Amino acid sequence: MSLLLRSPALRAIEGEALAGGAPLMARAGLAAARVAHDMLSGAARHPARVLVLAGPGNNGGDALEAAVHLRAQGCEVTVAAIAERARLPADAAAALGKWQDAGGTCVGALPAPAAFDLVIDGLFGIGLTRAVAAPYADWIAAVNAAPAPVLALDVPSGLDADTGAVFGCAVEATRTVTFIADKPGLHTRQGPDHAGAISVAPLDLRVAYAADADHGLLLDAASFAAALAARRRDTHKGSFGSVGIIGGAAGMAGAALLAARAALKLGAGRVLVGMLDGAPGLDPLYPELMLREAAGVLADRLDAAVVGPGLGRGEAALALLCQAVDLPCPLVLDADALNLLAADAGLAAALSRRTGATVMTPHPLEAARLLGQDVAAVQRDRIAAALALARLYRAEVVLKGAGSVIASGGEWWINPTGNPGMASGGMGDVLAGLTGALAARGAPALAALQCAVHLHGAAADQLVAEGAGPAGLTAGETIDRARRIYNRWCAR
Repeated sequence: MSLLLRSPALRAIEGEALAGGAPLMARAGLAAARVAHDMLSGAARHPARVLVLAGPGNNGGDALEAAVHLRAQGCEVTVAAIAERARLPADAAAALGKWQDAGGTCVGALPAPAAFDLVIDGLFGIGLTRAVAAPYADWIAAVNAAPAPVLALDVPSGLDADTGAVFGCAVEATRTVTFIADKPGLHTRQGPDHAGAISVAPLDLRVAYAADADHGLLLDAASFAAALAARRRDTHKGSFGSVGIIGGAAGMAGAALLAARAALKLGAGRVLVGMLDGAPGLDPLYPELMLREAAGVLADRLDAAVVGPGLGRGEAALALLCQAVDLPCPLVLDADALNLLAADAGLAAALSRRTGATVMTPHPLEAARLLGQDVAAVQRDRIAAALALARLYRAEVVLKGAGSVIASGGEWWINPTGNPGMASGGMGDVLAGLTGALAARGAPALAALQCAVHLHGAAADQLVAEGAGPAGLTAGETIDRARRIYNRWCAR
């Protein structure tokens, strides 16, 4: 599992290493040069031409160290830097001295990036806390407009390493080599649009995971192994649980059916669908689904319940949600169930007292309502928002979006699967159904949520890779692909 560190943890590790005499900048420069050399392997000309952008801090020092190595390897290296040596941090000033001792010089104006085979972005690292100003903003715009590949050092300049927010503008990198440990901002919000392919250079440091707000993990199958049990031969449909889907108000029956079909295709033994708008006789595509009145489904013996897909916000919906909160089984809350919860303090308090597991799957607007904030506040720090929801409601939470954040207690994960094709109607319903099926089959609630989120994104990624998106990718298409991937995972 890939460790994700926020800035306070990184600063502490870096400070301890530097106090012990570790030459971190030299190691970072060497690691960057190795990645750059790999990126230049297909360059059309030899020697290759490299433009190095060195900023006014230690990120610029990393870039200068890389420049020394690339020049020694025979590259034609141009360094663009405007900071005076006397104003640089000590290690960065020493790196500039190495560059000058090697015969290198610096130019104060940006050459045309299109004239180079590679641009190395060493303008700003994790210390940036305000909008990028001129002339660096102009440099970033010129680099982004040029065809040359870009290697960002630690983080693309202008990107918040903790949150994935952009400080006015940010480099759009082809690759990012990040130092010591991976950064959450590279994987959530705007980070994936700017980081490109990511590799981690640990700089010979060993970092241990701690379950706190500054340490997280990039979600992978090792995180949810408990949800990947292969089926034994001596089983029957009762071995795989009963899941109830509650939703389908007038005009929204499709949401409940999508969730139910996802639960069916992920192997729940029985899927009961409670429709607020009256139960049709059957789902003609999947007659295996048992369609009933909603109250009757909640009265059945359920191993998991999913409440919210197409639920609406009327009095009948609220009454059903109150009934569901009293169930002893795992409860997955999505869509309008979350909106109803946000508007009813008494119901929210009852939810936090549940003895059964609770799973919540909000998008940013729903999360904002649940927290009494606005969407901008949630998106400014998605990790903090997810953790706040998990603690407030004593739930396993996924804050959906680019780089969905999963939180449980004080722990968090970022999911790396998924793509813009998932920005379409019904995707949340499918996710809720997948989660409900896994919980009904006996997976711990957290593992069920982690598996469903990762699986759903992986299904969409495969479909897009085959040409079924991103434009026009539908929620229904992801269900069969999720089934195929899940069975492959269980067979390993």
